[in-house]
Amino acid sequence: MTDALRPAAPQPLEKEGDGYFRKGCNPLAQTGRSKLQNQRAALNQQILKAVRMRTGAENLLKEAFTIPLIPLGLKETKDVDFSVVLKDFILEHYSEDSSLYEDEIADLMDLRQACRTPSRDEAGVELLMSYFTQLGFVESRFFPPTRHMGILFTWYDSLTGVPVSQQNLLLEKASILFNTGALYTQIGTRSNRQTQAGLESAVDAFQRAAGVLNYLKETFTHTPSYDMSPAMLSVLVKMMLAQAQESVFDKICLPGIRNEFFMLVKVAHEAAKVGEVYRQLHAAMSQAPVKKNIPYSWASLACVKAHHYGALAHYFAATLLIDHQLSPGADEDHQEKCLSQLYDRMPEGLTPLATLRNGHQRQQLGKSHLLRAIAHHEESAREASLCKKLRNIEVLQEVLSAAHQRSRLKYAQHQEDGDLLDLVEAPDIVAKTEQEVEIILPQLSKVTAADFFQKLGPLSVFSANKRWTPPRTLRFTAEEGDLGFTLRGNSPVQVHFLDPHCSAALAGAKEGDYIVSIQNVDCKWLTLSEVMKLLKSFGEDAIEMKVVSLLDSASSMHSKSATYSVGMQKTYSMICLAIDDDDKTDKTKKISKKLSFLSWGANKNRQKSASTLCLPAAGVARPQAKKKLPSPFSLLNPDSSLY
Repeated sequence: MTDALRPAAPQPLEKEGDGYFRKGCNPLAQTGRSKLQNQRAALNQQILKAVRMRTGAENLLKEAFTIPLIPLGLKETKDVDFSVVLKDFILEHYSEDSSLYEDEIADLMDLRQACRTPSRDEAGVELLMSYFTQLGFVESRFFPPTRHMGILFTWYDSLTGVPVSQQNLLLEKASILFNTGALYTQIGTRSNRQTQAGLESAVDAFQRAAGVLNYLKETFTHTPSYDMSPAMLSVLVKMMLAQAQESVFDKICLPGIRNEFFMLVKVAHEAAKVGEVYRQLHAAMSQAPVKKNIPYSWASLACVKAHHYGALAHYFAATLLIDHQLSPGADEDHQEKCLSQLYDRMPEGLTPLATLRNGHQRQQLGKSHLLRAIAHHEESAREASLCKKLRNIEVLQEVLSAAHQRSRLKYAQHQEDGDLLDLVEAPDIVAKTEQEVEIILPQLSKVTAADFFQKLGPLSVFSANKRWTPPRTLRFTAEEGDLGFTLRGNSPVQVHFLDPHCSAALAGAKEGDYIVSIQNVDCKWLTLSEVMKLLKSFGEDAIEMKVVSLLDSASSMHSKSATYSVGMQKTYSMICLAIDDDDKTDKTKKISKKLSFLSWGANKNRQKSASTLCLPAAGVARPQAKKKLPSPFSLLNPDSSLY
């Protein structure tokens, strides 16, 4: 026993191969060097802890980017067969062989089928907009305003799933526009929100979605589908703008939030702006009649985000007040201005400059903001817990919980007894942003799409709302190189200034006729010079020409008054023609042919007229008494578009 208490004798150094080692020194006995090492280790632990806290704060901000956004679903539709109805209309209305348009009808149906499953990118948007433009052509060519065509369009409400069917092309156009806006929302939610370019793409997509939906609301005001009602579209526009504003906040926070006074002021304003737009959105979603049809998860998420971003605004305000004391070299005036602009009004008894200079006041006001932040966090967590869908979104729950814990931890670091009695209520943060999101209207005029049915002719003439006679075949010749009529217009070309005794007139031509073909050559898209060249190529050979006449004479050609007023020489030429027609008493009375724009006769002795529109005098002598010419303006048509 005494041997155990006796000091141990010095042991010799262990030999190679011995089975034991020398015992170490007493770990509790610290030398000066070991004390320094322990202090260094403790300091390193503090540094690592601070780094972990900063990394955690940065990760929290990055996690905030993953808070879910709301995309709109595309409207579903049934198949539509255009072939029978369009073929019948082409034969009936345009008097053309409908079998020649089978490929065009098939292209239209294929395009519609592709629009049911567009890709979630810009190519999908272009596909939908090209079909929307094509529907404009189809509506003008095949859907007269006075009757239904018998094509039934069926679309399903994207929110309720209720089908809506109409024989009206407006339902088809409105649904395509809605799907275009919905596609933009999906592009926005699919953007990479961890990069600057991705966030800019999201902001742009949500603004364009709001523009398309707003255009739909203002243009198609009587759509039977509830998801396209004005009330619902107004809420959807607000939702898209709110998500665009949220993406702006994410873009500002992406590089990281520096713990610096002016940076924290800016971020507090931005967070308050996002919270404000979501409060307005939630209020709109809570109003009748939208409330009963809006998804409950959408309204709940809007409320959650309103409280969450409101809490962030108060947290950042608390951080700038507690962590930053006014130093002698600080820009006092600038900080005072920023703090005064942070609120609509300062708390009673406080002024911006005095608060900045008084450390106790800054800390007390900062803790008041932390209490409000904690209250908002608790409310956002409560709202999220009430919705089953939001409870199942783990990322959302983690972000809300982490933000709540951060605010509670910061308040616990500065909490004092009596805070609940001494602290004043923190004022609201002014909502302000450096990038106000706006509606981007769709540029429909810039969408280029070829008319599938352009073979029917220029849309200005060959449309569903105009009626004309079936094509008439005229066979005539040019007498001495003169056709007996002039041409006007451009694509299609019209017969103009027709000599009633020329070969073409005797064959059935009328002024205002549209030339649709010459010798089986389609002329509907030919210009005036091209038609002139084609007619000239026949010389004095027989010409076969097909023409159509509009049944509405008022729209078949412009009133002559528009031409009369150009020059007096033309005016009196037409007046003379009018007098000859009025004074005609003998059926055998003939009027010599007038020269035409197409006159290429080889008669070199013919004197050149001062105007190609002037008519020579009538062949039969007139009475000696001079008949007073009426005023040129007395012959003007009062129904002319110019008067």
